[in-house]
Amino acid sequence: MTELPFDETYDVIVVGYGFAGATAAIEAARAGAKVLVLEKAPDPGGISICSQGAICCSAAPDEAFAYLRATNGGRISDDVIRTISNGMAEAEGFLRDLADGSGAEITTRPRGGNYPFPHRETFYYSHVDAIPNFNARAFFPQVKGRVGGPYLFRVLQMKLETLGIDVRLSSPARRLIYTTDREVRGVVAETPEGIRHFAATRGVVLSSGGFEANDGMKQEYWQLMPVLTAANRYNTGDGIRMAQEVGADLWHMWHFHGSYGFRHPNPEYPYGIRVKRFPDWVPGDNGANMVGADMVDVPVAWILVNREGKRFMNEQPPYLQDTGARPFDDMDTVTQRFRNIPAWLICDEEGRKLYPLGNPAYNDRDVQMEWSNNNLKEVEMGILKRAATLDELADIIRTPAETLKSTIQRWNDMTVARNDDEHGRPAGSMVPIATPPFYAGEIWPIVSNTQGGPKHDGNQRIIDVHGEPIPRLYAAGEMGSCFGHLYLAGGNIAECLISGWTAGRGAAAEPAS
Repeated sequence: MTELPFDETYDVIVVGYGFAGATAAIEAARAGAKVLVLEKAPDPGGISICSQGAICCSAAPDEAFAYLRATNGGRISDDVIRTISNGMAEAEGFLRDLADGSGAEITTRPRGGNYPFPHRETFYYSHVDAIPNFNARAFFPQVKGRVGGPYLFRVLQMKLETLGIDVRLSSPARRLIYTTDREVRGVVAETPEGIRHFAATRGVVLSSGGFEANDGMKQEYWQLMPVLTAANRYNTGDGIRMAQEVGADLWHMWHFHGSYGFRHPNPEYPYGIRVKRFPDWVPGDNGANMVGADMVDVPVAWILVNREGKRFMNEQPPYLQDTGARPFDDMDTVTQRFRNIPAWLICDEEGRKLYPLGNPAYNDRDVQMEWSNNNLKEVEMGILKRAATLDELADIIRTPAETLKSTIQRWNDMTVARNDDEHGRPAGSMVPIATPPFYAGEIWPIVSNTQGGPKHDGNQRIIDVHGEPIPRLYAAGEMGSCFGHLYLAGGNIAECLISGWTAGRGAAAEPAS
């Protein structure tokens, strides 16, 4: 749309204030640009603030490139992969420079790639462990997740404040402003003061996240449904739609980073709650490379069964948070129902006592879910069903009792043998289900974050359907991520910084319109 006149003028406008948007804004401002950040939510941080905040780095960019190329299944162009792999060699230094003067404590630790491809050992994590006089939970009370994410975001936020960057919260961007030849000139936003037209004389960076909370888009691009969101309700694909309006091509819209979990019983917002997070592992690894078999000796208290009472997956796959949702995508073409949706998590009294079964993580002031340590509050809420016998439990979850009992007996036999010859679950994770009472929780596929969106080149310029960059329009973060096949733990956080600084610098370097 080409609406004029403008209410305010900036050099660079950044849409979205998570890790990627913050980094883009910082680098554009460091390059001398006057920057505006527009954030849809009332609080900053996006969904990245709920993460561990671990940045995946590598001191060997060529090795990182080879690994990333192997895990992307030929879906991503080499120039995009090269931008990320080269950036991983700079990320630790960038973080240390960013934190200079803040007193933030930066540490590193080994962390190999998640899949058994060459050079997986090249990666390591950099993260912020502490900031003087900063209490993450008090400063960001709306954030439910790990403390590392708030630490990293606070370092970014302090840099924005130091640079005097203009930030507008509760101000969703609605449309791009562009010329008849699709040169982007600004953004229309809905602010607390009303509709505003902001000019961007150099460029716009779209870093508004994915479409985790847009059921229509999920239904359009995914066969699997429903998939509950464990992100937040503000990620509805707004930036993707805005880019489409000016002709953006899209890529890997099918791919999302997801596991499985519970559904909160709130009828107005039945959001997803991921199951407890366990250490990742790598098939065939002997434990010598940071994420091997020695880390699989953690008891997983449950099995999953479908509506027929049968197991259908390895409940603890190598990287649960990445591919744990995929076994749910099994549709019966006659009934047109997914055989494994919903599934049921089954555990016994000993499993109930082990640890919290759920792991809520949100950046949303209206979501106050805290999972209890003993899982009893969730029984009272109805998230978990309790029964004295397996027959009674089968009746509650409407599953054939004999099949359920046979499945559990078979499971218990395999735990004695320490060999899951049905689905290959690690022996160290196997525990029996034998002590009453028994528990069942309804289980759904969960999306942590989407990876699809506008296609971009190695300079983060958004590409149109003819393979040409759309003038003055850039992407950063998960909105058209470089991960279009398999994911790398800490990779999206690294991508937020790398794509953010690439897009921010690129937009600031555009000639003024």
